[in-house]
Amino acid sequence: MTKIAVLTGLAVAVVACGGGGEKKASDSTSVSVATPAQTPGAAAGATHDVNMVMEGTTYKFVPADLSIKAGDKVVFHNVSGGPHNVSFWTDSIPAGGKEVIEPQMPDAIGPLQSALLVDPNATVTLSFANAPAGTYKMYCTPHLPMGMKGSITVTK
Repeated sequence: MTKIAVLTGLAVAVVACGGGGEKKASDSTSVSVATPAQTPGAAAGATHDVNMVMEGTTYKFVPADLSIKAGDKVVFHNVSGGPHNVSFWTDSIPAGGKEVIEPQMPDAIGPLQSALLVDPNATVTLSFANAPAGTYKMYCTPHLPMGMKGSITVTK
């Protein structure tokens, strides 16, 4: 019960600080921004799906750990137990990674923290085009105290 109260308080604080207002184009529930490195003629990489879920009392990314190639995209889906977001620890991603990821988070609630996905089936899409190889450790801001963490390993 204490965890639920802490989670509720954290979610209220995040929303009160301006994190609750996700901008949407018409009825869309998706936030997706192309990086400057993407050009219409550029070859597209693969697209990977990561679900953000609550199973029982466990909050998690599915899969929690993902390996992709530079140039691939990752689509994070708010499946259950939201609101969710995608956040990266600035000091644990490869040098130059912030410059690739952060511009794709226009409604960020903090450095390298996407907007909260409140609506069911809402998504955040991140392109790893021109991303430096290495491990990008991620977490969900509201559910970090519950252990909702993962990683994306980018290879060339």
